[in-house]
Amino acid sequence: MAERVDIGFVGGQVLSIRLDEEPLRQLRSALQSGAGWHDLQAEDGQVALDLGKVAYVRLDSAPHRVGFINEG
Repeated sequence: MAERVDIGFVGGQVLSIRLDEEPLRQLRSALQSGAGWHDLQAEDGQVALDLGKVAYVRLDSAPHRVGFINEG
């Protein structure tokens, strides 16, 4: 099951994508290895990232909900 991942870049831009476990693991490994380009297979297509410009990677840990919440 894919997770929503936000990739933040130097300069403030953010790329929000959905990644399966293996592409996310590969991204983390590539970031630890150093700079260069990395092709990332997301749910909706392939993305080429300049790893030297990635500032952070954030995983969405909130539970997914469908519908409305009745608070009253």
